[in-house]
Amino acid sequence: MLKVALITPAGRGSHAGNRATATRWAGLLRELGCRVSIAGSEDAPGEWRVDGQAPDLVMALHAWRSHGAILACRQAFPAAALAVVLTGTDVYRFQHSHPETFHESLAAADVLIGLHDALEEDLPAGVLPRLHVVHQSALPLPPGAPRPGRRHFDVLVVGHLREEKDPLRAALAVRDLPMGSRLRIIQLGGAHDESWAKAAVEEMAANPRYRWLGDLPRWQVRQWMACARLMVISSRMEGGANVVSEACAAGLPVLASDIPGNRGLLGDDYAGYFPVADTAALGDLLRRAEAQPAFVEGLRRQVAARAPLFTPEAECEALARVLTACGLHA
Repeated sequence: MLKVALITPAGRGSHAGNRATATRWAGLLRELGCRVSIAGSEDAPGEWRVDGQAPDLVMALHAWRSHGAILACRQAFPAAALAVVLTGTDVYRFQHSHPETFHESLAAADVLIGLHDALEEDLPAGVLPRLHVVHQSALPLPPGAPRPGRRHFDVLVVGHLREEKDPLRAALAVRDLPMGSRLRIIQLGGAHDESWAKAAVEEMAANPRYRWLGDLPRWQVRQWMACARLMVISSRMEGGANVVSEACAAGLPVLASDIPGNRGLLGDDYAGYFPVADTAALGDLLRRAEAQPAFVEGLRRQVAARAPLFTPEAECEALARVLTACGLHA
C-alpha cells in the first residue's frame, strides 16, 4: 500500500485553502488505496512519516511557503517521489519576488501540480513537461436547498479578506446605485488582519448594500450559495480557487476578474469577466445582471457546462494520474 505524506503550511484547524485541499486530497488518495498523513511544513521530518514509515510520495503544497520542507524531504526521504503543488501566490507573486527560492522548489520536484488550465502562460517552458493539472472538486447543492428570495438580489463574495482577493471590490461597485436597486453584497470569510476587519466594518457603516458575516462554517456558506443569484470573484491573483469549482457545481453564475487563475477554470469564452480592480466595469455587470435575467441565465448555462470538470470523480482520476507520473501505483 502506497504511503503518501501531504505537507501544508496551513496548520491543523486552519480554514485556509491549502489545508482544505490537503484534507480533501487525503480522502481521495485513501479511496485510491493509499495510506495518508497530513503534516505541517514547519514540522520536523519525523512528523512527515506515514504510520511511522518513510513515505513513498511526498506532496508539498506551496512551493515558496513549504520550500524548507521540500528540501528537507529530499534529504530525509531520498527514495520518495516528490510532488510540489503550485498556488496562486507561488506563480503570480513569489516566482518574481523570490525567484531563487521558487525555482529551487520546482527543481527538487519530480512532478508539479497546478490547479487550473492556464498555468503555461506564466511558468517557464522547461517545467511544463512535469506539470499536471488537478481541478479541485465540489459537490452540488443538496435537494431542497434554499432558493433566492425576491426582496434582495444577493451577490455572494466568498474568501478571506486579504490583498490578493481584492475583497471589497464588489462592495465598492454597489455604493452609488439608485434606491430602486435590490442589489446587495454578502461577504463571507475571515479577515487576514485587523486592518481588513476594520475596513469591512467601516464599509458596512457607510454602505447599506454591504454585509460582512465573517468566517462561517461550510454548511452555512453552501446555504448562502443556494440563496444568492450571483457570485463575484474579484481576486488579483488565484491559483485555481475552489470557490469557483463550488459555484459551478452549485449552478451559481460568477462575475470574475480577468486573470489566468479564473480563465483557467471558467474558460476563455466565459461572458462574466471584468478587468482586475475595475470598480466601474464590475458595477456595469452587476447592474446588467439585475436588469437582464437572460444575461444571468447565460452565465448559469456556462458554469453548468464547466461543472463536470469539478466532480470528486474527476479530481480522483487526476490524482491517480499524478501517482502514475511519479512511477507509483496504488
